[in-house]
Amino acid sequence: MNQVKKHNKYNRLPDFLKMSSILIFLLGFLFSNPSFAEEKKKNKPSLEESATKIYLDGFRYNESYIKTEIPFVNYIRDRELAEVHIMSTTQRTGARGTEYTITFYGQHQFANLNDTLKYVSKQADAMEITRQEIVRLLKIGLMPYISKTAHADYISISYRRKRDPVAVEDKWNNWVFFISGSADLEFEENDHKTELDGALSAERVTPDWRISLSGRADYNLRKIESSSYITKNPSFNTLIVKSINDHWSTGLYGSALSSDSYNSKLTISAGPALEFNLFPYSVSTRKEFRFLYKVEYKNIRYKSETIFGKFDEQLFKQTLSATLELRDKWGSTVGTLEGSNYLHDFGLLRLRLSGRINLRLFGSLSLDISGSIAMIRDDLSLRKGDREVDEVLLRLKRLSSDYDINTRIGFRYTFGSIYSNVVNPRFGGGNTRRRR
Repeated sequence: MNQVKKHNKYNRLPDFLKMSSILIFLLGFLFSNPSFAEEKKKNKPSLEESATKIYLDGFRYNESYIKTEIPFVNYIRDRELAEVHIMSTTQRTGARGTEYTITFYGQHQFANLNDTLKYVSKQADAMEITRQEIVRLLKIGLMPYISKTAHADYISISYRRKRDPVAVEDKWNNWVFFISGSADLEFEENDHKTELDGALSAERVTPDWRISLSGRADYNLRKIESSSYITKNPSFNTLIVKSINDHWSTGLYGSALSSDSYNSKLTISAGPALEFNLFPYSVSTRKEFRFLYKVEYKNIRYKSETIFGKFDEQLFKQTLSATLELRDKWGSTVGTLEGSNYLHDFGLLRLRLSGRINLRLFGSLSLDISGSIAMIRDDLSLRKGDREVDEVLLRLKRLSSDYDINTRIGFRYTFGSIYSNVVNPRFGGGNTRRRR
């Protein structure tokens, strides 16, 4: 009997080993099971998955470069899913450089965490310099968001000491001059085309004054078989603007031109103007609502007799326009309503409504609509006599028209993965230009 008990006592050890083996097998199965591993991964996102999601708006051709230089964020195609919406707007400076305004909009957990940074490039700056400065600003602007993520542990900040600002004596007194020219030559057996143009301009821009002087001339020769057609269109324009305050400015327009298409041997015009901006000029990269009124004197000498029997005339004309420009996260819009008439006959008038709107409807669906419509009752320069079809097609003469309408509508929709981090430059893929 004792032997039986002893035997049962030692029999318990194999049972224990069996249970331990089964338990170890089950634990190994659970931890090696892909679905279990994925569940763990879902519960604890990787460093890459937890990176700040950003949406680039208005950077156009620099996107590939930005993605290469700033790899510690996730680039999202859907602005509504982004945690930071970054918008870039630009405007030209007096020296023909570009002022870049980069606005950061925090969304979701970063709501109300916004910022604006600016950079001004010179006209002579190489593209590489401009791209580097844009990336530098983006890195600075992203730090308040990155600092609240796990990526902050991998960020270091360096400081490049610059010399203290010193007063600069400008021997040009803010004047900037430009000269340009081009030639376009095309030859076929029975069709030759020559286009030459040149331009010279000078600008002076200060906070209080804006002065612009420009001259331009173009020469076009079209030879089809034995027939030759020549057009020459020289012109000179001047604009002087005085800032009054952050909403008002006044100015003076002047121009002189000759045009074959518009039957003008010489047209000289000049007059004062007054502008009011509902929004401060300091936010002009984001929004403007401008009202412009001007009165001009016109002295016209025609190349040939007009349909009204005139060879020359002196006229006074007034113009009033309202322009609204907005750009925000939802898209952008610009619209202008302009009306003008000659003071000696209010029936000689022109009304034009033009505009463009780009709407981001939802997700990656955007709608782009542009167009204009005009009522024309003031075309005094039309030539008397018949017009040949070839003269109209070559823009040597114009046809009479009471209206002018054009429109365009388009859409863009992108679907699939919301991430766009990867840049692959093979076969030119890194330089792909996409329109917004």
